[in-house]
Amino acid sequence: MIDVLLRHYGRDDVKREIAEFCRGRWVAVEGSISGKRVFLRYSGRKPLTIKSPADVALIVRKYSGLKVRTFYATINVYRDLSSTQQLDDLSNIAAATPFWDIDTELSKWGYAIKAAQLICEFLESEGVSKSVYVLWSGEGAHVRISEAAFSEDLLSRYHPLDVAFAVVEYVLRKLKDKLEGLHKESGGVLKVENLVDIKRVFTVPLSLHRKHDLVAVCLSPDDLPSFDISWAKVGEFKHKDVWRRYEVGEADDLARKAVAVVGRVKTLPVGVKSTRVGRVERKAAPKKEVTEVGKLGRFQVMALLQAARYYLLTGDLEKAKSFGLNRAIFYAWAKHYGRYYVGRRASYRYVSTGQEVPESERKLVKVAGEEAFISPRGWFVMGGQEQLPEDYDRNVVSKIEGVVPYEVAWEAALKYLSKFPKQVLLDPQKFYEKVYKPVRDDFIDKVIREIEEVREDVKKSVVKPLGSGEASKAKDKQKTLLDWMKK
Repeated sequence: MIDVLLRHYGRDDVKREIAEFCRGRWVAVEGSISGKRVFLRYSGRKPLTIKSPADVALIVRKYSGLKVRTFYATINVYRDLSSTQQLDDLSNIAAATPFWDIDTELSKWGYAIKAAQLICEFLESEGVSKSVYVLWSGEGAHVRISEAAFSEDLLSRYHPLDVAFAVVEYVLRKLKDKLEGLHKESGGVLKVENLVDIKRVFTVPLSLHRKHDLVAVCLSPDDLPSFDISWAKVGEFKHKDVWRRYEVGEADDLARKAVAVVGRVKTLPVGVKSTRVGRVERKAAPKKEVTEVGKLGRFQVMALLQAARYYLLTGDLEKAKSFGLNRAIFYAWAKHYGRYYVGRRASYRYVSTGQEVPESERKLVKVAGEEAFISPRGWFVMGGQEQLPEDYDRNVVSKIEGVVPYEVAWEAALKYLSKFPKQVLLDPQKFYEKVYKPVRDDFIDKVIREIEEVREDVKKSVVKPLGSGEASKAKDKQKTLLDWMKK
């Protein structure tokens, strides 16, 4: 698989086409870790972008641990992509690409082509043909109108998202009966939808499909009658750069008509019910099937790093979980209510399986330079309740698993902390400023970048705790950190 990726994305024509199409668009890539789909849209704290052909190969290499297969880009073309804050500013959207999403099964790909022909014929009857192209996406197709087909005068009157949504919706309403007929003819597998919304991404020309070794090729509406699935074969694909074709103002009349009928919906997708022809209930997919990388909360990052810190200093994994959750709660409340208040009354909205511990039974101890209460059973206490390993699993591990496999985050956390001198881990202020603070908002990006490096290191040796004792000796018998975690 890796060879296929490197050969395809190493081609000059592929890199050039992807880079030029993505200019001004917020980019996303999809890959997998341990069989789970991972969706990456950020590079550190900034939106992922592609500015040159070299960036395409760079992304494939940089995120090789993800086995990046598919490139996506927003339907929106932005004026400024320098920060995530700019993405929510509607005035920052310079243009938006109307597209009809046509989905089917690979064995019945011909129905997607028939649906695309219906849409293209209708657009031509509305005077829009020079700015229309079709993209075969792998298991279906998109019919797209170039965003440049709308004049500046039109876009000064209507927001680009209003135009894109209304045009797609208008056409679907007009063709609903015919498309429903195709849906029934296909045995219920054909679906045609209006998916336009403010954060929508779609497949980039010449990207690979996320599952099949097929290339997303562009074709002219005139090519539809002769199209064959073999045109998308990796290494032998047939592609036309028709996405570059447009005539300024060609789609203005259609847009005015569509907006008059459909209305303005620039606050997409709130409250908008778009037309979806042939939509059927799909089999329930696992909640973690697709993961968007980069959305891990500070609470989970703090708990993870504090647990790794305790483990490296003591070698006790179960107590490390208790300590990690305890410190995360402490710092969360310290931020809102003050450090001295939390020592007596702190609690946090997490699922607890621990016991209530009366003040008379709590013991104040000093661990790694931090004062914390422990219960008679040896678990750390906050808000009068014990923080148990099970609490950590429910409130930290499960949340991290929703973003990246926990064992990957744990291995990376241990490796990251091992770079710091022991005195930094023993000093709460230094730990906060030098260890936690620099990565609290982009820890996942660092995890993704270092996955392969981490795994190679784990194969060679176990990250050993800095402390000593029976726990440390027992851990040395384990083959990897993951083995130790599953013990």
